[in-house]
Amino acid sequence: KAPDINKGLEDFRATKGAVLLDVRTKEEYAERKIEGSVNLPLQEIEKIASIIPDKNTPIFLHCRSGKRSSRAAKILVSMGYTRAVNIGGIKDYR
Repeated sequence: KAPDINKGLEDFRATKGAVLLDVRTKEEYAERKIEGSVNLPLQEIEKIASIIPDKNTPIFLHCRSGKRSSRAAKILVSMGYTRAVNIGGIKDYR
């Protein structure tokens, strides 16, 4: 079962110091975005340290459907980020 982005956003808003990371393309982000999110396309995920240098920062990731954000979360964990969570896809955002 895919994560519920609406529940994920509640968790994000309740987490002090958290970052909401949208890993869709810049074009997708320009069309529709969630207030307060930061855009870093999946294909540029290696640039994360310039945006979030602290590897213990809570990072809530989303994309269109949840697939890219799932991949991004796994990549971030492999890079040493300890609190990267996929919250699903913006297509289910209410």
